[in-house]
Amino acid sequence: MPRRITALIVTLFLSAAAAAQQDTAPDAGELERLLTYFLDGASRNDSAVHERFWADELVYTSSAGERTNKAEILEGLRSGGDPPEPPTAYSAKDIRIQQYGDTAIVAFRLVGKVGGDSPETLEFLNTGTFLRRDGEWRAIAWQATRVPVEPK
Repeated sequence: MPRRITALIVTLFLSAAAAAQQDTAPDAGELERLLTYFLDGASRNDSAVHERFWADELVYTSSAGERTNKAEILEGLRSGGDPPEPPTAYSAKDIRIQQYGDTAIVAFRLVGKVGGDSPETLEFLNTGTFLRRDGEWRAIAWQATRVPVEPK
């Protein structure tokens, strides 16, 4: 009987946490879909996806501590030629979204799988600030921090 009560309490807590996330971030689903769309396009170096995702006045700070903007990102994609070999497939986990009207903070763990047969995994903690204008969310500020690789 105590296990059932504990399971019920845990279920209610998780349901309440999910509802609270929806209440504080009503556009969480839309923002997660946008993030997934972007990471898929970034995996292919698709400049049209970058054009859609970033706001024109973007401030992007890379994990190497370099600051750039949307124009420089797009120029790099257009002049970069073919995607680097081996390709990198990006995904997100541990996504946290906080929304404040037409502004949202999206924090997540970016996972990059580099290579094919036995891929190397790179991880970054990313935080993006999004603004909704004319019904569209766009990233206006971005910060990436590389997660150190633990020795094996």
